[in-house]
Amino acid sequence: MEQDKLAELRARIDEIDRQLIELLNRRTQCVIEVGEVKSKEENFEQGRVFRPEREAQILQRIRDLNEGPLSDDQVELLFREVISMSIAFQQPISVAYLGPVGTYSHSAAIKQFGRSTTVRPQPSIQDVFHQVETDNAHYGVVPVENSTEGAVNQTLDCFIDSNLRVCGEVNLPIHHALMAQRGVEVKSIQKIYSHEQSLAQCRNWLRENLPEIQTQAVVSNAEAARLASLEENVAAIAGELAADQFQLDLLHSNIEDQASNATRFFVLGKQNVPPSGSDKTSLLVNTANRSGALVEVLSPFQRHGISLTRVVTRPARSGNWSYVFFIDFDGHAEEDSVASVLDEVRSVAYDLKILGSYPRAFDN
Repeated sequence: MEQDKLAELRARIDEIDRQLIELLNRRTQCVIEVGEVKSKEENFEQGRVFRPEREAQILQRIRDLNEGPLSDDQVELLFREVISMSIAFQQPISVAYLGPVGTYSHSAAIKQFGRSTTVRPQPSIQDVFHQVETDNAHYGVVPVENSTEGAVNQTLDCFIDSNLRVCGEVNLPIHHALMAQRGVEVKSIQKIYSHEQSLAQCRNWLRENLPEIQTQAVVSNAEAARLASLEENVAAIAGELAADQFQLDLLHSNIEDQASNATRFFVLGKQNVPPSGSDKTSLLVNTANRSGALVEVLSPFQRHGISLTRVVTRPARSGNWSYVFFIDFDGHAEEDSVASVLDEVRSVAYDLKILGSYPRAFDN
């Protein structure tokens, strides 16, 4: 009886798989036809098949339709890969990210663009900007802030001199894992490699579980994983993507001390993104060096009931104790209420640059 029930369920799965393949190919054929129509438009831009607002709307609709047992995040992951393949059928795109391979920036690039996209590691944040500015990559992915470490100042400083736009954001939960060569047991580990920040974020776990093992800081978690793949009786603390990249076994997962640890990334590009229905905007504001300047800049947001999500201060290039402010807030620059606020801010600021309006990332 049980065998008959199992056979019936497997037959149903086989039939559903057949339908899935048929539907995926029908969807892909529609995508190909969309690409053909786009290519005939006069304003068609090479490499601009990525539509962040359209993608956000699709994913929101898919989440709304989802009734389980798959979670919304699992459904989103599946459809991001479908969208990635669809984009590749229309026109392959390339994405630069802060490398090396196996870093959290790598994970963020894959999360946003899927595995059908060509991703290219870069040695620095400045190089990511340069690759996009010179059209050697269509888009870039760079970290902008961490929930425990704060703003990534290198990224903010690059925006001061760059004309690139923020086309999207990626929120990536940061989960650290202990990994080693296949077959290595925890009791045989003599040394653990990781980036100094990751070691600090796993300090309590290490003290409680592996207090006698030596730790050594290296330039990145990906480098730690690479070293672990080459040396015997050592381990690395890194993201799970690094374990896949360097063929390592996961010994322990989620060993970070703060489960809420996350990093936010910006997607860099050259396009203005239309409203998606749930958007954020990032500004760079340069104020005069006088008392109350920041209050004058922020007051219009309060008067119009627009919620600020981040304000970061950086020294201005001009020196003289002047500062620029990076401001993120809810809303799109094309909305009437936001446009009114921006006009008021321009009237009191020395300079204002809209870095971009883009779809709000889904909460994980």
